Amino acid sequence: MGTTEQQHHGATDVIAAPLLPSTEAPPRRNMFAFVCATLASMTTILMGYNLALMSGAELFMREDLGLTDEQVEVLSGSMNLFMLVSILAAGWAADSIGRRGTVVVANAFLMAGALAMSLGGGYASLLAARFVTSVGVGLSVVVAPVYAAEIAPASSRGLLSSLVDFFITGGILLSYVSNYALAGLPLRLGWRAMFALGVPPPLLLAAGVLAMPESPRWLAMRGRDGEARAVLVRCSDTPAEAHARLEEIRQAVAAQVGGAGGVWGELFARPHSPMVRRILANVLVLYSFQQASGIDAIVLYTPLVFKQAGISSNAAVLGATVAVGTVKTLSIFVATFLSDRLGRRPLLLASAAGIAVTLTALGITLCVGETTDAVAAACVASVMAFVAAFSIGLGPIAPTYSAEILPLRLRAQGMSLGIAANRVTCSVISMTFISLAKPSPWRGASSCTPARQWQPSCSSACGCRRPKAGAWRT
Repeated sequence: MGTTEQQHHGATDVIAAPLLPSTEAPPRRNMFAFVCATLASMTTILMGYNLALMSGAELFMREDLGLTDEQVEVLSGSMNLFMLVSILAAGWAADSIGRRGTVVVANAFLMAGALAMSLGGGYASLLAARFVTSVGVGLSVVVAPVYAAEIAPASSRGLLSSLVDFFITGGILLSYVSNYALAGLPLRLGWRAMFALGVPPPLLLAAGVLAMPESPRWLAMRGRDGEARAVLVRCSDTPAEAHARLEEIRQAVAAQVGGAGGVWGELFARPHSPMVRRILANVLVLYSFQQASGIDAIVLYTPLVFKQAGISSNAAVLGATVAVGTVKTLSIFVATFLSDRLGRRPLLLASAAGIAVTLTALGITLCVGETTDAVAAACVASVMAFVAAFSIGLGPIAPTYSAEILPLRLRAQGMSLGIAANRVTCSVISMTFISLAKPSPWRGASSCTPARQWQPSCSSACGCRRPKAGAWRT
């Protein structure tokens, strides 16, 4: 009996012993895919830099070039409108010359635009320079998330796709730092130096992008399956995943080639594709609401908002703006590390709720009759909370979610349409912000109430302590 038990236990030990070493650890994150997606996404740093640089530079450009409020609005917001040309052409360019080639072209336009802005001598030349910059920005903002989604394995697609918004936010922060650091230079030199700093980075980024592999989807579209397989093996977590991804791409390419009417026909002209219409509606609405939140109005006009809250010094205003940019950049990490764990929808819902609460708090703060230190501090805190709420969800998740729900064959053009809707909404808000903040000519001074705190002038008869006329031009 004892011998039998000993044999039984011994057999159990023999069977159990090999089980521990045979346990497989989960695959590690693919660093090659991370490096490739990072290089492509870094181009969008220049989008954030060029968009937000006007927020501080316009304080000095007004005085140097004699720009009016309306001209500042157009220069600040027109890039979003100009961008539509390259955004709508980005899908075609990405399919024609490849994702990598499109990013290189985008960097060339970004470099030329930054140089032209730094040399601009008047409103017309600056507007032309903004158009050149917008071409590069539009190409990069469409193609970078597409490339990141196509190169990334499923385990880290959310992380790598959210890098685009992280770098846009990083560019915004760099523009704020540039505004603050160069504000002490001579008037004519300072704002030009701010734009000139955007000239060297595109050269370096273009060189890095040329070292990246092309998107495996684009390679498969060109019939270069061997190259596509080699890229997928390097950027997938396992060989099995690489094989599965290649089969998925082949099926998508075959469906695209065999379909009548092309990609644009499937997006718009096919009544028998309700699923495509629902996906497209989700993409357009999500991208539109992203800008309807007012994020770019805050990004572009934060110094003016802070001046209206009672911060009079340019140095203090620009310093507070740097703090806002820092909070926005750090908040991106929340979405970057939680999007794959919690899912896209919970972060979007949390972000939307936070935006509603913080914008309400900011509005209440700006309706206070007196501009005290406490009001200024509350205004800065509300703006910080708003950009944090935006950056944990609606900012980075919108492009990630859109790229994931769009079918492979429609992804480039679908993203182009979504970003076009995004930029149209942004241009409407950014090109009307100052005009709406100014007092209406048909309203008399006796109608002044605390709710009109945004207005740059007010009759002393109402007894409130608001900035004097022309505060928007400080």
